Amino acid sequence: MRFGQFDDDAMEYRIDTPATPLPWINYLGNSDFFSLISNTGGGYSFYKDAKLRRLTRYRYNNVPADDGARFYYISRMVPADAPASGQAHHERGAEVEELVPEATWSPAFLPVRTPLDSYVCRHGLGYTIIESSYQGIATAFTAFVPLGATCEINRLELRNETSAPVTLDVTGAVEWCLWNAVDDANNFQRNFSTGEVEVERNADSTVIYHKTEYRERRNHYAYYSVNAPVLAFDTSRDAFLGTFNGWDRPEAIARGSLSDSIAHGWSPIGAHRVRVELAPGEARTLVFSTAYVEVSKAEKWEDPDDPAKVGIINKAPAHDLLARFNTPESVEAAFNELREHWLNLLGIFHVDTGDARLDRMVNIWNQYQCMVTFNMSRSASYYESGTGRGMGFRDSNQDLLGFVHLIPDRARERILDIAATQLPDGSAWHQYQPLTKLGNAEIGGGFNDDPLWLIASVHAYLAETGDASILSELVPFDNTPGSERTLLEHVRRSFSYSTAHLGPHGLPLIGRADWNDCLNLNCFSVTPGESFQTVENNDTGVAESVFIAGMYVLYGGQFAEILERWGTSVTAAGQVDSSESDIAEEVSYVRDAVVAMSATVEDAGWDGAWFRRAYDAYQNPVGTAADSEGQIYIEPQGMCVMAGIGVASGKAKLALTSVKERLSSRWGTALLAPTYSTYRVELGEISSYPQGYKENGGIFCHNNPWISIAHAIVGNDAAAFDVYRRTSPAYVEEHSEIRRTEPYVYCQMVAGPESASFGEGKNSWLTGTAAWTFVNVSQYLLGVRPSFDGLTIQPHLPEEFSHLHITRMFRGVRYDITIERTGHRSLTVDGTEVAGDTIPLSAAGVESVHVEATF
Repeated sequence: MRFGQFDDDAMEYRIDTPATPLPWINYLGNSDFFSLISNTGGGYSFYKDAKLRRLTRYRYNNVPADDGARFYYISRMVPADAPASGQAHHERGAEVEELVPEATWSPAFLPVRTPLDSYVCRHGLGYTIIESSYQGIATAFTAFVPLGATCEINRLELRNETSAPVTLDVTGAVEWCLWNAVDDANNFQRNFSTGEVEVERNADSTVIYHKTEYRERRNHYAYYSVNAPVLAFDTSRDAFLGTFNGWDRPEAIARGSLSDSIAHGWSPIGAHRVRVELAPGEARTLVFSTAYVEVSKAEKWEDPDDPAKVGIINKAPAHDLLARFNTPESVEAAFNELREHWLNLLGIFHVDTGDARLDRMVNIWNQYQCMVTFNMSRSASYYESGTGRGMGFRDSNQDLLGFVHLIPDRARERILDIAATQLPDGSAWHQYQPLTKLGNAEIGGGFNDDPLWLIASVHAYLAETGDASILSELVPFDNTPGSERTLLEHVRRSFSYSTAHLGPHGLPLIGRADWNDCLNLNCFSVTPGESFQTVENNDTGVAESVFIAGMYVLYGGQFAEILERWGTSVTAAGQVDSSESDIAEEVSYVRDAVVAMSATVEDAGWDGAWFRRAYDAYQNPVGTAADSEGQIYIEPQGMCVMAGIGVASGKAKLALTSVKERLSSRWGTALLAPTYSTYRVELGEISSYPQGYKENGGIFCHNNPWISIAHAIVGNDAAAFDVYRRTSPAYVEEHSEIRRTEPYVYCQMVAGPESASFGEGKNSWLTGTAAWTFVNVSQYLLGVRPSFDGLTIQPHLPEEFSHLHITRMFRGVRYDITIERTGHRSLTVDGTEVAGDTIPLSAAGVESVHVEATF
């Protein structure tokens, strides 16, 4: 069953009904200001940090779900049968005929839930358009965040398609969050007394300013505006909704009038009511805007020297922002600029394979999702509330792998931000807050895979850009002034930390956990409700991770490559960081350590037919055939083979055969099998989930690409693509009633074979699946992989793919690549045959290169 369809030409997904299995959402924003929006107008907005700068309130786990956030009401107004109590006269004067609402609906279906005559939601790249009609009134609601602006634009176009004139009252409303989303949801003894607003009524616009706490420590405010004079406004939620009403039936809407209420404490909102008169065939456009404004502390007030104006906010920057998007023409120009931005961005990597499902995922939705995860990490979705997690150290490094080709400049900035949260011994805070860029001490550290991911992101950046100057950047540890060292030193300490923390078998110690946050081998939690992520880490110095060992081999090898290429060119304060002999000695040491770890994995990490997962705090193996449950895990099979461990000995192929036989299913490859039927205190959270869900045997889409890449490395090309398509949204769209999550983006987890809801997706959008899948499909399946020396062309696709055309921007040069299946490999660059698989770097001044390859 489908609930919509892809529109590849428009680069949109068109949803045909408000009744999707779950809210199907989109993200708006590109740099500092972001919004989430569902196919019925739900969601929320924030500036930089979804916890600390939340503009609009959202109720997670609400009933009914996703009951709006952009509250829009259209009321068809008709003359009252008899004089009413005067509410309309209060707004328009006694000489004006009183009108009352005959019918009310919402253009996005919610919150009113009036059945619409027609409806389609078009989720596009950075925008959402909801088109609907009711009783002959057609509406087009467009939401987007303009480039470089700290506001969300809501454009509402109304058209009278009846044969008679109509009078419509249009009310738009938002509910303010009191900035800190956690405090907003629990500190009611304070918050019910702090709400403050100002209202500005102009000839061509009306603006409601949310200035809660601005009078004291804050130097920022928000506003909600409309580019029209209003009949009336409300800023008090109680006045707007009434005593027993929700957002689906506000008292003010049913009454047909707002009351010009001013919020003093309690719950401030913004609501504008505009009258629209439409002749048959006539249309009108209203522009609503939700915005964030920040001013310097010296310029907080309109006039601090005028006693009559003390306490009146400085609206000058708000007026400047309003003026940019206050007409339909300026909004249309900003919208077109946004679309052009995405067209140019996604033109950096484009493929034509003949398979529409593969092409749309690679060309549009996978790269788009990579950009969203770059912006959000795991901090703000419908599943991550934005109130607890910030940016993940591990997460952000992995996400960079999927977007570095699109925005290398911002990737560079992100690497330096991440490295600045690293601790002096090479370990890391597990998360950091995007607003402050400080490590999140509430979550802490001790996740021993974290440091090695920094090597992965730095190597990916260098391969993409060749910009070795980043290695000389001075970056503090733990954002402590005076602790600055070169980025290369940060990378060095990442590797050194893992080297210094080995267990009894010579494998890396797991610490609090590794990539699998739920494999808590040093936790031993028995207290109900206790967080496995923050409970005391009773590190025994014994529990080891085979998965981190695979990382050590893979990223240790990449560290050695960085040292060999650029180690002697890194400078610190004008001085060469290390001599040639020092670097040569270090490279030899690193490579020897990597070789030794690889041998250790093939010995202590091998279980006979697959790689073990770990050793627990009692030195018992985890992920072994000797256990009755949890015999085989996906993570080490993927990471170890990606690292090249067992490829020469045949163990890699044997491990992948075991994965196919024991973990593969219709909807993807499960994390482990058999699932744990009871809670095991020595394993932690992984065994706390019901069987088949999340880490206890769920299908983690994040590490399915590792298995696909592993198959490609050992030459199992058909198997590599088969793993890819089982979790790819476009390939399972026709089963949306089972998958439930959006059919245009990846989700974190799919319920596994041993669950009661096999195939059901959860936690969509913000997942490392996006980056790793793009790495897999672009660099291994399609086979266009950046390297220090140029672009390497090594496709790994099944036989049904015989002809590919790929365009790829790389280091300022456009590569036009045609690939044909002939049964043997060859490479021709601008008519000259090249030995090997790598296109050499182009000479300065070259703008385009034509490549012909066979496989």
